[in-house]
Amino acid sequence: MAESTPLTVDHPTFAVVKEAFPKLRLRATEHKGDSTLIVDAGDAHRVLAFLRDDARCLYNFLSDVIGVDYLDYPAETEGRFAVIYNLCSHEHDLRFFVKVFLDPSLPTEGIEEDPALYVESVCDLWPGAEWTEREVFDMFGIRFRNHPDLRRILTWRDFPAHPLRKDYPVTGRGEREMYDVIDRTDA
Repeated sequence: MAESTPLTVDHPTFAVVKEAFPKLRLRATEHKGDSTLIVDAGDAHRVLAFLRDDARCLYNFLSDVIGVDYLDYPAETEGRFAVIYNLCSHEHDLRFFVKVFLDPSLPTEGIEEDPALYVESVCDLWPGAEWTEREVFDMFGIRFRNHPDLRRILTWRDFPAHPLRKDYPVTGRGEREMYDVIDRTDA
């Protein structure tokens, strides 16, 4: 991850956000032409609403919501998990990323609901976020407050873990053993 700096990098959106939210703790990174604004979880929804609505930004398209697990990452990060919003402004022909770091307060081996792994849903801003937020929830266990239908989307309802967490074993925890193995001769 690129070094996090005060908002002095080149993307025009950084100056607009800094002017609109002078009292917020905002950080910025640029790496290979991608600009990322780092905000605290409690401030993310209002910053994202501003980026969508302000005439100088008009990020009218949410391309993706992504989860990242930074466990054992070689550089220091602000939290173990991150939720990243990939925004596009068709009006200004710009792409911009907003990142929120979250640090778990409970062990991450199971499916316990961790109060530290919550962020506000952006489904009210971009309805298309519904499925991508569900994927982040299913794979990483990050929950989205006020989501209209937060349930698993890629695994079954009672799946015993969140499989994209880096402390989840690559071979699984026995989930595959419950299925019959079918080969070509069975067809």
